[in-house]
Amino acid sequence: MVPIERVGLVVHSGKDVARAAAAEVRKWAAGRGIPCVDIDVWDDGQGHRLNAREEAERAGNPDLIVTVGGDGTFLRGVRVAGPVDALVLGVNVGRVGFLTEVNADDVVRALDAVHRGDIHVDARMTLTMRASHPLEIPHGIEEMLRYGRGPVLPPPHVRPGMKSQVGWGVPLDVLALNDIVVEKLARDRQASLAVYVGGKLFASYSADALIVASSTGSTAYSFAAGGPIVSPHLDALVFTPVAAHMVFNRSVVLDKTQRIGLLVLEHSGDVAVSVDGQLRGVLAPGDWISVYGSQRRSKLARLSEPDFLGRVRDRFGLVDSAAALADGQPPAYAPNEPMPPDLAHPGPNGD
Repeated sequence: MVPIERVGLVVHSGKDVARAAAAEVRKWAAGRGIPCVDIDVWDDGQGHRLNAREEAERAGNPDLIVTVGGDGTFLRGVRVAGPVDALVLGVNVGRVGFLTEVNADDVVRALDAVHRGDIHVDARMTLTMRASHPLEIPHGIEEMLRYGRGPVLPPPHVRPGMKSQVGWGVPLDVLALNDIVVEKLARDRQASLAVYVGGKLFASYSADALIVASSTGSTAYSFAAGGPIVSPHLDALVFTPVAAHMVFNRSVVLDKTQRIGLLVLEHSGDVAVSVDGQLRGVLAPGDWISVYGSQRRSKLARLSEPDFLGRVRDRFGLVDSAAALADGQPPAYAPNEPMPPDLAHPGPNGD
């Protein structure tokens, strides 16, 4: 890993502790002669935000993006990191911090480790999509939709170097680490959507929303809607309906090679399309999107080998069954002998 040459900084500016930690990042970079540029800034007076490529270019295409905030701030950094294949380091000053790695007190130590290359790069599968036409946000609804979301992102551009193809749609320049969601706009109008998997109709849903999540995003909105927790080491898509008006309301876990099509039915209300929690467009009846695995992975900087289930237990505050503990305390599992080959390398051998 090459040393850091340029840092992009994404800060939750509404928190004192975040501003203090960001100051430490700037001080660290200045002490080493490394340019450090604030990116994805919302407070330009008009709430205008650039798309990811424009943000990266304006910042000089950083090779490390440091986010200081919670998971929402981290996802903002991932959005900008994607087009330039930058590494992302998350400093947690949020309430949950499932994706972020570093406590505010450890910022300098973490930056030193990244600069030395003494880290683990956690490469995560991401999602992208095509659509029946370029996404748009209709005039007059921005104020209604932005409440609680911060400034609205611009609709995504067409992916560079790619073109629209009849029947396959417009390739949009989006990258989602967590999820792509289609949700109803009006409280009194359900989203009626047909779901296709690999081009074949699976089912039609009347629901508040339909979530297509990555394994990473399985612990976010999909989990809150009753979906399964999927290890991020497994490249998969998790499809989860939200408040579906039908008997079958379960999640479906699909292989990374599948694609999920969502078609807005003829008499449905309009629906919003969100990418990692950010509104990116509105679909009308007859419109559709296709969500599938991107060829690009997000690169997350970790100071140690990721312990996914340990993080699940810690962040979600899992409590052991009182009835089980009454029957005995679980011992630590730590055999002294070398691990047998069948345990060291479980599963099919690839033949």
